[in-house]
Amino acid sequence: MLRRLASPSISSIGKRALSTTPISKSSSEITVKEQRPYVYNVKLNRPAKLNTFTMEMWREFKKVIDGLAEDPKCRSIIVSGEGKSFCAGIDLAAGLSDIIRVIQDDSMEIGRKGRAVRRFIGEIQDCFTALEKCPKPIIAAVHSHCLGAGIDLITACDIRIATQDANFSIREVDIGLAADIGTLNRIQKVVGNDSWTREVALTARDFGADEAHRYGLISRIVDDRHSLNEKSIELAARIAEKSPIAVQGTKETLNYARDHSTDDSLNFIRTWNMSQLLSTDLMNSTMAAMNKKKATYEDV
Repeated sequence: MLRRLASPSISSIGKRALSTTPISKSSSEITVKEQRPYVYNVKLNRPAKLNTFTMEMWREFKKVIDGLAEDPKCRSIIVSGEGKSFCAGIDLAAGLSDIIRVIQDDSMEIGRKGRAVRRFIGEIQDCFTALEKCPKPIIAAVHSHCLGAGIDLITACDIRIATQDANFSIREVDIGLAADIGTLNRIQKVVGNDSWTREVALTARDFGADEAHRYGLISRIVDDRHSLNEKSIELAARIAEKSPIAVQGTKETLNYARDHSTDDSLNFIRTWNMSQLLSTDLMNSTMAAMNKKKATYEDV
């Protein structure tokens, strides 16, 4: 855990832009916009606080991701940050106030206090697990600071790209806790270098985009935020052009295969495709390829 979050509920798509339920009457800490057909940008919008997460921001974020997961007009998602930073972690004052109140409540019996803390952590974990469970591919577009909860967020995404000036850190040991929102549970599956992940997690040291790329935390480095915006939209749009049956099946299978044996995951894809191969997407793709045309697909 390390600084802030917020999320909006998705209601209608006006002129190809998603309206969100604001956290206050004057502003929303999560904004959603359709950048291209079927491509949505979910933006952390708390720039004055470096997009640090609060409890309300976490809840709003989950509502948005869950809404896009069910929206047939969404085929790929970009998560980015407004202002000077992508995400500087948790807002220590607002983001941890609920759990601190429980910890300091001497009237609570200790076993019940522990259960309350567990529920609180579980609710926050679910907000980022929503990224992993979302059937639509999610691209994290990182610039400047990506600290603490920022790394929790991006390790739950499918693809991570960053600007040259991006700065990363798993900060939790510096505030007296083991990271508990997902970083320690996912980063070794993302990176695959146990020694390096333990080093950065145990020291809380900063590391830059070049090091993150070298060890596989990110797949691409771009020069600046303009390039980051262009490249992330280009990548998301390329994914959105593909068969949503194929793309979503690919994400589901990759996630399953990562956590299961080869035999189990082969059985999974057999079972998955026994129905999904019956889709018209297969025939449409085949005919388009034979005729050297671009295939189009129904919404899912």
